Order: sequence, then structure tokens, then C-alpha cells
Amino acid sequence: MGLVARVLEKAGFPTICLTAARSITESVNPPRAAFVDMPLGYTAGRPHEPEFQRDLLRQVFKAAESIDSPGSIVDLDVTWSDDPSWKDKATSGLNNGVNSAEGDSRQPRVNEPQYQYEEDRVAAES
Repeated sequence: MGLVARVLEKAGFPTICLTAARSITESVNPPRAAFVDMPLGYTAGRPHEPEFQRDLLRQVFKAAESIDSPGSIVDLDVTWSDDPSWKDKATSGLNNGVNSAEGDSRQPRVNEPQYQYEEDRVAAES
């Protein structure tokens, strides 16, 4: 999404990325981003909790207005639960019952961006 956000920004549309994967977001360097400590696949919150989701979006939009340095990632201090044990069962899918690893499966990424195609690398560097 960071690459898409950069293209939209070039066209004059302000953007903000909402992310639960800080290291991935840092590597693609979007114009603006907001981090939440949530399981992958649930970045906007738990299903069927519309008030939580609305409040989260309000915080995201407020962050978008306040970020004045390109490439900034704001920590919204939003977590899945006050009890950090949720990370012991975090999955990388939409609660599909398949745990990809024991514990929190959000893995740090290498600092060097990885691209599927050479065109992607060129777009990211421009």
C-alpha cells in the first residue's frame, strides 16, 4: 500500500496507511502511516465492533492531519487487548485457524526492500 500511497500523493491526493506491520511499512516508506498493535488481518479492529472501528478511523484521520514530515509513522497506541498474551496466538490470516508460527507471527523484515519485478524496484525508488 505504501507504493500506491506514494503514487496517489504525486497526483495530489493525501493518503495515510494504517498498519499492523511497522517494519514492512518502514521499508516501503509511505508518505504517512499510523501503526496499531493488532494481529495481521485485523488492522482496523475486531469484527462486529463498529464503535471501536469508528474511533480508530477518527484517530487515523487526526494523525493524517498532524503529520508534517514525509515518511512519518505515528503510533496510535491502539492494541488488540490490554493482555499481551494475544500475541501468543497471533496468526497472519483472517483467523483461518492456521497458525503460521508459535507465538506472534508478525516477523521483522530485512532493511533491504524485496521486489517481485524490476519495475517494482524502479517505481519504489522514483
